[in-house]
Amino acid sequence: MRTAKSSAKLLKYLILVIGLAGAGAAAAGMPEAENGRYTLSTTADGALRLDTRTGAVSTCSNSGAGWACYAVPDERAAMDAEIGRLQADIDKLQVQNEKLKADLAAREPTVSGKIEEPLPKSDSLKKSEPKAAESERKIEIPLPSDRDMDRMMSFLEQAWRRLMEMAGRVQRDINGKI
Repeated sequence: MRTAKSSAKLLKYLILVIGLAGAGAAAAGMPEAENGRYTLSTTADGALRLDTRTGAVSTCSNSGAGWACYAVPDERAAMDAEIGRLQADIDKLQVQNEKLKADLAAREPTVSGKIEEPLPKSDSLKKSEPKAAESERKIEIPLPSDRDMDRMMSFLEQAWRRLMEMAGRVQRDINGKI
């Protein structure tokens, strides 16, 4: 009889463990990992799924309709595409560089060695005569007349007087308050 009771007890525990495992999988709503293919990490709003075969990363969240996983944009693929484009550009530039080197080698050789006649010397400090076009571009600014100068002096005198009167008033106000 003890064996029947212990078998029943064992059966109850086994059903409980299976039920909890099933409830855990049902609560998560996520399919079990396919032979360890996916690795799940919990986040604040769901889970992060890593496909260990392809390296693809997805974010999984529970919406009203159930769990849904969306692939995370892969920056690595964009960087690989850019690296490929740049390598193709480098290959094109190397071909162009080789072509230019071949063109340069095919040209006649430049003069090497000593030149018989010295180059003409020019004095960099000596000013050359202005050309006709330069003399036409000169701008002449007329100086102010005596009348304009008198008006400016009158304005400055009046401004100075007003400034001094303002300073005197401020000084009197300060002395009166002390």
